[in-house]
Amino acid sequence: MPDADYDVLIRGGTLYDGSGGPPVVGDVAVRGDTIAAVGPAATGRGRLELDARGLAVAPGFINMLSWANESLLHDGRSQSDIRQGVTLEVLGEGWSMGPLNDALKAEQREEQTDIRYEIDWTTLGEYLDGLVRRGVSCNVASFVGATTLRIHELGHVNRPPTPAELGRMCALARQALEEGAVGVSSALIYAPATFAGTDELIALAAVAAECGGLYASHIRNEGDCLLEALDEFLTIAERSGCRAELYHLKASGRANWPKLPELLARLEAARAAGRPISADMYTYHASSTGLDSVMPPWVQEGGRKAWIARLRDPAVRARVKQEMNTPTKEWDNGWLAAGSPENIILVGFRQEQLKPLAGRTLAQVAAERGTSPEDTAIDLVIEDENNVGAAFFSMSEDNIRREIRVPWITFCSDAQSVATEGVFLKRCPHPRTYGAFARLLGRYVRDEGLVPLEQAIHRLTARPAANLRIAQRGRLAPGYFADVVVFDPATIADRATFDRPHQYAVGVRDVLVNGVPVLRDGEHTGAKPGRVVRGPGWRPR
Repeated sequence: MPDADYDVLIRGGTLYDGSGGPPVVGDVAVRGDTIAAVGPAATGRGRLELDARGLAVAPGFINMLSWANESLLHDGRSQSDIRQGVTLEVLGEGWSMGPLNDALKAEQREEQTDIRYEIDWTTLGEYLDGLVRRGVSCNVASFVGATTLRIHELGHVNRPPTPAELGRMCALARQALEEGAVGVSSALIYAPATFAGTDELIALAAVAAECGGLYASHIRNEGDCLLEALDEFLTIAERSGCRAELYHLKASGRANWPKLPELLARLEAARAAGRPISADMYTYHASSTGLDSVMPPWVQEGGRKAWIARLRDPAVRARVKQEMNTPTKEWDNGWLAAGSPENIILVGFRQEQLKPLAGRTLAQVAAERGTSPEDTAIDLVIEDENNVGAAFFSMSEDNIRREIRVPWITFCSDAQSVATEGVFLKRCPHPRTYGAFARLLGRYVRDEGLVPLEQAIHRLTARPAANLRIAQRGRLAPGYFADVVVFDPATIADRATFDRPHQYAVGVRDVLVNGVPVLRDGEHTGAKPGRVVRGPGWRPR
């Protein structure tokens, strides 16, 4: 259509502009990669016209905590998230894909499992640029991980960095922020991140603050010492001067469920006092991590090989089993938080002979083997020569609902973005991989009415964009990048379950990324127009 006024014209949809205000019926006109007009009725014609009557039209959704680092290297289509309307994947919870040195590259190659890839980058910026060159359907952003910085300079040892080492860690953090990282992140329940002291984290967060970035943290304890861990998080934010985001807010372990109101109250008080504190969550009462979370950090010092070698020692094994069953304030004990091996589902293995166990509970596997659940967990780590992936049913559904009602909490999947084919079928992932955002909009917004749709969309779009300080994303407004999702509020729903996780969500019809249709009539177009979204510290070179 040579005389078209716009490249894409979305007509007659119910427009949720991301502001949180009430929707209006109107059109969205796109020219190139940018929204040209938003209004009751756009004049002119589009080369591509989409009839959105009876459907919701919103900015593309932002996944505040994504583990698509490797899955996008293998398959850039980002199918499971694109089909939920996610147009920006924010990577880097504690671990980031750069900066790397030779030792880290060797370690990362050795620990690759089903997805194999060449490591042809060194810095985080090089990884992000290389990902886009390969082709991705979604936009990508990343934190620089404090864990990565620590391993880069100290390896996996349990000691504080020397002043020189900390200085180099801060310099690497600054470089990553100037390359476009949106902030510095930590994940403090995992070795060797758990070996980091508060002062070390304050120093790194201060660098993020100087560059306008965000400090995001999987706090040191989400269970028995939840409130103490929150205090550390708030201390790091205050003493560093950095804006701070609490990753996947939760109270883990039945005995700790009553702590959530106090947790939220303390966060509300900090916000009321003018402190720039935010948080995100996922919409499930089961977490997903590895069997490292059921074993004390000391046994994991030195890295995976050292961990497995120690577990082969009968005396060490006996001590580990005893500590798994001993309440403690020294580490976040995922074993006790789960409450029972029936509440731990095995989801991913490295070794082919163990892959048939994916989808079974630890209790089932232990019964079949005739070994205790504790011995079974240790044996599986040794046999798999890896950190076995698992889902832990340790949270309260009522608490999930309470969190969803908090208007300043945003959302994440805490998962990869995958496809229902190929190498991805070798794992039995947590259903949040396919359903986190559709579950919010379907089950909790439409079916249960916990929050209005316009508020939920605001918390998926403009609010996380503001928290990340990224420009021209998260709104339906002229001059903003044309990341747009068209979906049916009456049918959007998650379909993935723990028994059958490889099922796409339904209800999203069309998705544009930078003005390019990547989903049309519910099917992926194959287009890969994704770009790197850079943080406020970016310094073009």
